[in-house]
Amino acid sequence: MNLNLTGHHVEITPAMRDYVTSKLSKVTRHFDHVIDVSVILSVEKLRQKAEANVHVRGKDIFVEADGADMYASIDSLVDKLDRQILRHKEKNADRRNNGGLKNLEVEQPEANPADPGS
Repeated sequence: MNLNLTGHHVEITPAMRDYVTSKLSKVTRHFDHVIDVSVILSVEKLRQKAEANVHVRGKDIFVEADGADMYASIDSLVDKLDRQILRHKEKNADRRNNGGLKNLEVEQPEANPADPGS
């Protein structure tokens, strides 16, 4: 998994980098097909904002969260991201297990032999 961490109007400290990395490990535990993750941490006046763009096989997932504290917004971001990735994983599993209409069995009516007595 490639992690790209960017800060807008905020300096990314090693503690923030470690915190984001440890929180994102929760996501990769549930779904291991994560290819690339871009996290943007920004400060706009009193609002601390965290955004993540996750590239998984077959889909890009974008999540954003904001709050009064940067660490709280990161926690909220990871919770939202985890829910969306689990939903994506379940959709793929359902699609894979059901197989669509290819495996649908259709019952054919039995052919009635002609009555020899009529």
